[in-house]
Amino acid sequence: KGVWPGLRVGGPRDLELRPAEIPGRRKWRSLRRRRRRLQRKDGGHGGPGERALYPLCSWGLPEEVNIPNRRVLITGATGLLGRAVYKEFQQNNWHAVGCGFRRARPKFEQVNLLDSNAVHHIIYDFQPHVIVHCAAERRPDVVENHPDAASQLNVDASGNLAKEAAAIGAFLIYISSDYVFDGTNPPYREEDIPNPLNLYGKTKLEGEKAVLENNLGAAVLRIPVLYGEVERLEESAVTIMFDKVQFSNKSANMDHWQQRFPTHVKDVASVCRQLAEKRMLDPSIKGTFHWSGNEQMTKYEMACAIADAFNLPSSHLRPITDSPVVGAQRPRNAQLDCSRLETLGIGQRTPFRIGIKESLWPFLIDKRWRQTVFH
Repeated sequence: KGVWPGLRVGGPRDLELRPAEIPGRRKWRSLRRRRRRLQRKDGGHGGPGERALYPLCSWGLPEEVNIPNRRVLITGATGLLGRAVYKEFQQNNWHAVGCGFRRARPKFEQVNLLDSNAVHHIIYDFQPHVIVHCAAERRPDVVENHPDAASQLNVDASGNLAKEAAAIGAFLIYISSDYVFDGTNPPYREEDIPNPLNLYGKTKLEGEKAVLENNLGAAVLRIPVLYGEVERLEESAVTIMFDKVQFSNKSANMDHWQQRFPTHVKDVASVCRQLAEKRMLDPSIKGTFHWSGNEQMTKYEMACAIADAFNLPSSHLRPITDSPVVGAQRPRNAQLDCSRLETLGIGQRTPFRIGIKESLWPFLIDKRWRQTVFH
């Protein structure tokens, strides 16, 4: 039912699909008619003509139909990171199912992660091998203003998801944040003592503990500020600056105090997939990991890099070197040491100039600049 029609699940390694209900049923029926003609020509089943047309996969379906037998469930699949994670797994021969809440339909399953029964049912019905938990309240100022709701999603729902994953033997990847550190002594390794400065960082740290207490085989992946193919500029703390960059007739103050490491969501998605695939071969892959871009910049420097990528002026951007006094407190420099993943041969990094151009191109207002940027 839903997004996996015809799937009858007996356990994490069992996959059975009815041919008439899988994608590409017209092609299937056409193949079946040609198969009958070849059988008559070959005088029965299994002749050379039939084998040439119909090479079988391990579960008895033609290779053209290509139903992946590795299953992954992605929470927060409607968000910036979740969309990239869903796409990454789907494009690399995984049967991916995403769930969201307000924006879920029609592409994804609608699941309220605060409803433990709903969470139990989707996990029990789908029996994923891997769960990537992207859903979170990630905006520090929103967390400060709505602490109870944020704690329910970032902590309670994460602990429950970990428990359900453990019950079916699924590998859970919990997405955490560099904000679990205070930013006074970078770079930070996985074993360094966290000391979050704001409530958002505290809820993510409590979420980590809830996950690892309820699921000894789970992984925590800490990441920094993200950007990527946004649906709205406000989806990312990086892309939201584009309007200030483009409207050069008005001066704009930009933070030049906090050191950030902008990271493309498709790189994080690739790391999640690589981690999942390594884990399916090696059960010792668990615990805490760090991933981050390696270009250090303030928001002012990011804004200048964005202006440069699109051949736009940047003289109207003004660097502010004082520590911000409004909103939730931020760490000065929470750089993550990524050597644990790198030692495992896991990683991917998109240069900021290339990634930001791809991400912001659709939002370029002055069309006259397009020719100078790309032609």
